[in-house]
Amino acid sequence: MEKIYVGSGKEFGQYGDINIDICLSDLPAEWRKKSEKNGKIYIKLTVSKKKEVDKYGKTHSVSVNTWKADDKKESNMPF
Repeated sequence: MEKIYVGSGKEFGQYGDINIDICLSDLPAEWRKKSEKNGKIYIKLTVSKKKEVDKYGKTHSVSVNTWKADDKKESNMPF
């Protein structure tokens, strides 16, 4: 499945913290999940380090974590 990019981020400070911006308009509704426990809506995201800093100084990208338990391709995903 092709990655669904929904934002970007920039590393700052001496401890590797990353500020990210998420574009909710780019977030497909089918990836929003309502929790059965508390009724809140969640999205699983992946923050990845970019190969190069972009022209805006962004060092990381944010994409929707589209892995599903029934996918046989990868078995070591954290969710």
